[in-house]
Amino acid sequence: MNVPERAADRTSGQYDAALAHCHDLFAKKTKDYGTAWRVLRPISIVDQIFIKAQRIRTIQEKGAQRIGDDIRSEFVGIANYAIIGLIQLQLPDDGAEELSVDRTLTFYEKAAAQAKALMQNKNHDYGEAWRSMSQESFTDLILMKLARIRQILANKGQTLVSEGIDANYYDILNYALFALILMDEGTHK
Repeated sequence: MNVPERAADRTSGQYDAALAHCHDLFAKKTKDYGTAWRVLRPISIVDQIFIKAQRIRTIQEKGAQRIGDDIRSEFVGIANYAIIGLIQLQLPDDGAEELSVDRTLTFYEKAAAQAKALMQNKNHDYGEAWRSMSQESFTDLILMKLARIRQILANKGQTLVSEGIDANYYDILNYALFALILMDEGTHK
């Protein structure tokens, strides 16, 4: 096994561990609350992610926080809301609001698998450049992707040459997981 393969294996394992934490929390919240998030319209999901990313940015800039939830938990929330956004894109707007836990987790796992495949393809081409990025950059990129989704929504979902809403959610999910990996490594606070 050569060095790039070992790095890819390491990343894959770290990605799976970060995602498993997000999945576990999502599963528990689904058991507690059901799929109450089904009432959220697309812009509301964007706003939920925005609130979390903006809070991270504010904490990064001020160097202090007053609410107990830490930056790590906000990145977990961003990852899970990105998956909620991806699930909502798969379901009809007028579909059932309440989904079974098993069905919901099947949707979650499908979106997560697609995100991981995308990460592995991009990671191959970009050579794990994300490992050299700052936590601030992940936050800023997430905020940029949210601005793109808002514009796509304002354009009634139409784009001329750009990727759609789903591609932006996949990137948001992967940026959040990268941030969690680097926090677990101690590279980021």
